[in-house]
Amino acid sequence: MSHQIMVGSATIEYEVIYSKRKTISIQVYPDGRVVVRAPIGVKQVKIEPFVLKRAAWVLKHQRHFQERPVARPTPRRYAEGETYHLLGRAYPLKIVEGRKEGAQLDEEFLTVRVANIVDTPRIAVLINRWYRIEAERIFAERLAACFPKVEWFGVEYPKLTIRDMKSRWGSCSAKKKISLNLKLVQMAEELIDYVVLHELCHLKELNHSPAFYALMDQALPDWRERRQRLNQAPVTV
Repeated sequence: MSHQIMVGSATIEYEVIYSKRKTISIQVYPDGRVVVRAPIGVKQVKIEPFVLKRAAWVLKHQRHFQERPVARPTPRRYAEGETYHLLGRAYPLKIVEGRKEGAQLDEEFLTVRVANIVDTPRIAVLINRWYRIEAERIFAERLAACFPKVEWFGVEYPKLTIRDMKSRWGSCSAKKKISLNLKLVQMAEELIDYVVLHELCHLKELNHSPAFYALMDQALPDWRERRQRLNQAPVTV
């Protein structure tokens, strides 16, 4: 069973799981989920005060998990055969010598052409440049595809920026500008759409209030499942 409580301007969503136990406990997971475990037969009127009493602890741990590096990125070696992801699909790296430098994707490989095949810093520059170009194209496409789902909220089409964020997939400023994490381009399209719609809903509701979650439910009914998949997905620097 899913429930919500307001703590100041913050909202705590929590799931209640009943089992054969003697006490009530609460747990915060790395993806931000809150689970309350209670003895069979305990009424909600007893559970809610328990959650309220521990609200500060819950919010503290949720912030702690949010501030951790996104999905604990794996450092890169920029070596032949290393795997790179785009839109949820993995591509092994191929490095070839060539005067016309650049990175290019085909159905099987991410191929980097570079003047010196042992120049790792240059290979890194070329791959990062390729990721940014792809992100600019893909994020613009997904924003255009997702915006009609929230347009009826009365919001204006936002300006989009791409940033290399440490602890967030996206953000929405008070000036109604949306930023997306460059690393998000590694994820499957439906997970990118979840982040885009999350930030689009913030154009109407800037904080995580019940009104915000109501907008998310309307714009993307399965957003909770997508959030869980995104938080469990591997990501690389």
